[in-house]
Amino acid sequence: MAGRGSRLRPHSLTVPKPLIPVAGQPIVHRLVRDIAKVLNEPIEEIAFVLGDPAWFGDDVVASLEALATSLGAKASIYRQDLPLGTGHAIMCAKPSLSGPAVIAYADTLIRAKFDLDQMADSVIWTKEVENPEAYGVVKLNESGDIVELVEKPQTFVSNQAVIGIYYFKDVAVLKDKLQEILDENVTNGGEYQINDGIKRMMADGKIFKTGTVDEWMDCGNKAITVETNGKMLDFLKEDGEEQLIADSVHLENANIIEPCFIGEDVVLRDATVGPHVSIGNGTIIENSTIKNSLIQTHSSIKNANLDYAMIGNNVKYNGEFSSVSLGDYSELE
Repeated sequence: MAGRGSRLRPHSLTVPKPLIPVAGQPIVHRLVRDIAKVLNEPIEEIAFVLGDPAWFGDDVVASLEALATSLGAKASIYRQDLPLGTGHAIMCAKPSLSGPAVIAYADTLIRAKFDLDQMADSVIWTKEVENPEAYGVVKLNESGDIVELVEKPQTFVSNQAVIGIYYFKDVAVLKDKLQEILDENVTNGGEYQINDGIKRMMADGKIFKTGTVDEWMDCGNKAITVETNGKMLDFLKEDGEEQLIADSVHLENANIIEPCFIGEDVVLRDATVGPHVSIGNGTIIENSTIKNSLIQTHSSIKNANLDYAMIGNNVKYNGEFSSVSLGDYSELE
């Protein structure tokens, strides 16, 4: 999770993208918990690969340590000082690379129920897509083993897109192959990639299988993140496992159309909110209609009619005004 999340600006200018809340929880927290559900076995350690300490500071570390503790695991914190690719990022966590492990990119969310194939040396999680030419996909043999990784194929290979979550029965094998990649300075686009290590494992005869997820939800940019927020709210309402509307929400002539997530001490006054809206703690919304939107903490929204909006923390927005001054990377559509 060392990247700066430039496609999600301005929201990622002040909060690292993996910690931006979706449906009331930071993206990386939801991802780790969802992976834990699929594994359905004790987790000993969660290693987080972060970027610059000035950006991923003590508060970020504390939140990740609390996440690991909540799952009965210890947290290990590593730093990737330079953006040298996925293979390099993984090797920044070299001391933790032993035994069975899951490796995941921290800007995606999943819904999945499947059993890991115990006969496989590795499982690459995939999602069936309608336009495989836009993705990296897996090529399968007659036994259903993955025999090749193909990036954006121009001719049909399969419709199973790689989503960036991997299981290794012994991740030390991948570590050894990635060390070879680093020693030999094998790069793609100037970066060291996990795929080059995986391809060397395949060449050694290691068995790779697919684990297909039901939903794969990206959080790469504003539009997709808002869409993901709506999907996640639907799933959470269906599951009924989380309280989505806090008891401390204050309503004055207001209407909530579920599913919504509404945090602590939110005030809704002369407002209609929902469906598919998430509102962070301490936000006040007055004389507004809001749907399909994501609003973070301690903001004030007045006289607004919002649809597919994403608003950050400590924002003041009054829809009555027409003369507006906005900073770098902001959008008013």
